[in-house]
Amino acid sequence: MLTLLLILLPIAAGVLTLLSGERLAKQVALVSGLAVFGVAVATWLQFDPAAGTQFSFKYAWLASGGISFAAGIDGISLVLVLLTTFLTPLIILSAFNHDYRKPASFYSLILFMEAALIGVFTATDAFLFYLFFEAALIPVYFLAAIWGGENRLKVTFKFFIYTIFGSLLMLVGLVYLYYQTPGTHTSEITAFYALQLSKQVQGFIFWAFFIAFAIKMPLFPFHTWQPDTYTESPTPATMLLSGIMLKMGVYGLIRFLLPIVPGGMETWGTMAMVLSVIGIIYGSIIAIQQSDMKRLIAYSSFAHVGLMAAGVFSYSINGLQGALIQMLAHGINVIGLFYIIDIIYSRTKTRYLDQLGGITQSTPHLSVYFMILLLGSVALPLTNGFVGEFLLLSSIFQYDGWLGAIAGLTIILGSVYMLRLFQKSMFGPRSKWVEGFQDLTVSERAVLLPLVIMVFWIGIYPNTFLKLTEPAVSQLLQMVNN
Repeated sequence: MLTLLLILLPIAAGVLTLLSGERLAKQVALVSGLAVFGVAVATWLQFDPAAGTQFSFKYAWLASGGISFAAGIDGISLVLVLLTTFLTPLIILSAFNHDYRKPASFYSLILFMEAALIGVFTATDAFLFYLFFEAALIPVYFLAAIWGGENRLKVTFKFFIYTIFGSLLMLVGLVYLYYQTPGTHTSEITAFYALQLSKQVQGFIFWAFFIAFAIKMPLFPFHTWQPDTYTESPTPATMLLSGIMLKMGVYGLIRFLLPIVPGGMETWGTMAMVLSVIGIIYGSIIAIQQSDMKRLIAYSSFAHVGLMAAGVFSYSINGLQGALIQMLAHGINVIGLFYIIDIIYSRTKTRYLDQLGGITQSTPHLSVYFMILLLGSVALPLTNGFVGEFLLLSSIFQYDGWLGAIAGLTIILGSVYMLRLFQKSMFGPRSKWVEGFQDLTVSERAVLLPLVIMVFWIGIYPNTFLKLTEPAVSQLLQMVNN
């Protein structure tokens, strides 16, 4: 029942936050977020990696159609549930220094978003997965549309159209697979794994799923909604989008694309890999040219997710393990970086690098936290980014040496745009925009310290998480290869 509790508790907390009134909303939301994280930790402590899917439940939804409200947790699900529940209270706490109008609605939407994300990562019924996949779009749409920047309505409309288009393609694929199940039809994901589909059909299903997940991540060339949406959204919404929501796309590749259409992967996987690698280089080059810090991190996120997807398409245990550990690392790093940019903007009222400089002269604590998160993002050894990036690049090299060499340029390009970000904002002469710049407050340190701890934990003890996912990943690859 722990899985059911993980899904229902954030929903109940969101309703409670909404009813608690504007004055108490943020405190209720934070306590609720910590409670959900506590349940996730309890699930982790009771989890046996070798035992497959655990803490499952199944209730009839449309009984005559074989569709159930069914969910459970395996190693792949668990790491993403832990990421979601760990980051959500930090995102809530990060908003405390802002006076968002209608705070009860604001914080409740974050909790509703958390429930939908947990549902995506734990659903064992394909239509329930689709329900949560769509439900996750609704809170972040309102967060961006109501509390976003000047161009928020135009940007969120584009985001909505993109994601709905991809979701409709996925729905067509799911309905087709549902009607291929023998006897009384069922929408259990494991039943889809057992289907024997022709290569031509697998090709069509591959593209239906790939486009849906590629838009969500996003991958090149389905990425044009991302930079504007990340830039215009309020920082907590940007954190949800980049830190957690894009992981739904990578998770979908692992949970659906690989095991359901291995023939489609065989035919079209190389093209998908090439698109992923193009995204790595394209995103990195565009990031180098950005002067808006928030936009720079948006493009760096686009490059990082391309590397994760390329690892998945390498069809290897290193690639899948690397993608999973990199999802953890990227979520932690990108949340921290967006928060630091928000701190700088809140004090200077600018995000442009040519207007900043000299911040480090009066901010020793901010400088240290910023540098640690930045080094994690550029994959310095002993930081969280190194483990995943090493596994991912080795898997791409094994798949194709030339693609591996091109993808490997991310090491150089990532260092260029990240160190440029730090140098132009923190070093140099003190600009007029940073006069009177104050160092971190207690609440700001409370957000950044857990992130920095995780940067080193994953970098030094990666097996804490790799051993959770390895049995599930090995089982999935064994099923695909058979």
